[in-house]
Amino acid sequence: MTVQAKQDGGQVADRASWAGEVRATLFLAWPLILSNLSGALIHATDVYLLGKIGPEALAAGALAVNLVMSLSLFGMGLMVATAPMIASEIGRNPHSVRDVRRTVRQGLWLAVSFCIPVWIALSFSEQIFRALGQQPDLARGAASMVHTLMWGMLPFLGMVVLRSFLSARNRTIWALIVTLLGVIANAVLNYGLILGGFGLPALGLVGAGLGSSLVNVLMFLIMAAILLWHKDFRRYRLFGRFWRADWPRYRTMVRLGLPIGMTMGFEASVFSAAIFLMGLISTASVAAHAIALQIASITFMVPLGLAQATTVRVGIGYGRKDDVLIRHAGWAGFALGVGFMSLTALAMWAFPSAMIELFIDPNRPGSGEVIALAVSFLLVAAVFQVVDGAQVMGAAMLRGLHDTRVPMYFALFGYWGIGIGVGAILAFYFGLQGVGVWIGLATGLAVVSLLMLWRWMRRTQLS
Repeated sequence: MTVQAKQDGGQVADRASWAGEVRATLFLAWPLILSNLSGALIHATDVYLLGKIGPEALAAGALAVNLVMSLSLFGMGLMVATAPMIASEIGRNPHSVRDVRRTVRQGLWLAVSFCIPVWIALSFSEQIFRALGQQPDLARGAASMVHTLMWGMLPFLGMVVLRSFLSARNRTIWALIVTLLGVIANAVLNYGLILGGFGLPALGLVGAGLGSSLVNVLMFLIMAAILLWHKDFRRYRLFGRFWRADWPRYRTMVRLGLPIGMTMGFEASVFSAAIFLMGLISTASVAAHAIALQIASITFMVPLGLAQATTVRVGIGYGRKDDVLIRHAGWAGFALGVGFMSLTALAMWAFPSAMIELFIDPNRPGSGEVIALAVSFLLVAAVFQVVDGAQVMGAAMLRGLHDTRVPMYFALFGYWGIGIGVGAILAFYFGLQGVGVWIGLATGLAVVSLLMLWRWMRRTQLS
């Protein structure tokens, strides 16, 4: 065989390997994507129903959801550490049972130990909102929702742990089924509890939090039942001897998960800080920000699902010490995530008003100002769609290599040093108000994405 023939054969094999990795990533990711979209629809349903009450309820609900979700995402980062740990273990030993079970168990322990102090802190949420400069009525309404919404945090984090197990086992379809059931249950229950449908009391903001918490409990119980009784999962006995500690594994999970949680927390909290900045501008700005952020959050669920799959694929390569699999898994996921977000950016530029009017009635008094502001925010959000996709994929690629500490510093610098700083200066010093805040967010995301990619491309030198 000639040298040229060998080279041609190697290129064909390499292209086949890339294509195979794209297929493997999509096969693992599509149920996760639909599951994430279904989860986002739960919050979108609440935003939609609160928008039926009026801009004030929508603004208060946005404050409540942002505070609880910021803390939930920090906890989610801690739980996400179970995914690369389980994937690496399966990469080393495909038939592992005991170590996988212990990782799941300690993940659930970590969820409990995280939620208890957070619940205590959230009991003072009205004081927190007032300290952040929010109007008294807005703070009071938001706190009433927080006090019921916060109880759904523990089952939500438990679901993250169980879904990490399913992802590593390539059985994510079950997470999708459970979340779809949750979407239906949330729509029915919260329609009743928020607006008084089906003979239930119209509890408004309190009902929105209560309904979402009950749905999270229901989804966790269904998922746990599937893992206990399904023939493919019974042998793991995931909840067996739940009281038995594995402190070395717990500490490893904290050491790996804390930087992930900090990274996700920095990103989530910068959006919460943005909504507090909007509260210093006007109630209409808060409502418009909530709508634009809700739209951006829904589109973000696709690269988030791809990122979860990419972490598992890179983690398996890491466990096998397979550099080719690591490279292909990382770049395949990155191309898919950024490519999708580029398409959503075009859609936001083309149809901003149509998207916004899905969440607020344009004929309701006071809605015109909210819609006009939301359109201006969404045009900026279209720009940061691409860099948001790049940063979440970059973080996922590094997470598969158990590289979490330095990305945490990147997130702190980019989101808070650049994002919120630039946003506040543009909003209040240069008079751009809400648009300035969104430009700052986009700038921070761009910086983080570049830093994540720089570290990924230097992974062999850093090993």
